[in-house]
Amino acid sequence: METKSKNKSKKTNTSSKKTIVKAKKSAAEGLRELFVDALKDIYWAEKALVKALPKMAKNASNENLVNAINDHLEITKNQVTRVEEVFESIGEKAVAKKCDAMDGLITEGKDILKETEHGAVRDAGIIAASQKIEHYEIASYGTLVAFAKTLEETKAVKLLEETLAEEKDADSILTEAAYNSINFDAADSEKEKEDEDEDKDEDEKK
Repeated sequence: METKSKNKSKKTNTSSKKTIVKAKKSAAEGLRELFVDALKDIYWAEKALVKALPKMAKNASNENLVNAINDHLEITKNQVTRVEEVFESIGEKAVAKKCDAMDGLITEGKDILKETEHGAVRDAGIIAASQKIEHYEIASYGTLVAFAKTLEETKAVKLLEETLAEEKDADSILTEAAYNSINFDAADSEKEKEDEDEDKDEDEKK
C-alpha cells in the first residue's frame, strides 16, 4: 500500500515538472523587469491604436460615434506621451515591444469592418471591437498601477492612474453610445431586412 502511494507521488511530481515552461534568456527575474516589460507592451499598443483609430472613425456612420472615436484618438496621442513620461520617471528608455494581445484586437476590429455593411450594424461592430480594446487597456493599466505602487514609483503611479481613469471614461462613453441608439438602430436594420426577405418570398410564391 505504501509502495503504491510512493509511486503515485513520484508520478505527480514528474507531471508537475513537465508542465513548467522553460523561461527564455531575456525573461524577467524581478517585479521591476516585469513592470518595464509591461510598459513596453502598452507603449506599442497605444502607438498602434493611434494608427488604427482613424480608420474606425472613417467607417463609422453615427456622428456621435465618429466624434467619440476622434476624441479618443487625441486622448490616445496624449497617452503615448504619458507612457514616455513613465519611462523617464523610472529612469528607463522608452522602447516599444510588440503587444500580441493588442495586435489581435486591432486585427479583429479590421475584420469586423469587412464583415458588416456600412451603417448601424457596422457601428455596433465598431463599438464591440472598441470596448474589447478598452477592457484590455483597463486591465493593463490597472496591473501597471499595482506594480508601480509595489515598487514605490510614486510619479509613475500618478501618471498611470490618470490614463486608467481616461480608459474607464472611454468605455462608459462607448457603452452609452451602444445602448442609447446604435444597437437599437442595428436591430431595426436587421428587422427591416427580414421584412424585405419575407416580402420577396411572398412575391415569388404568387
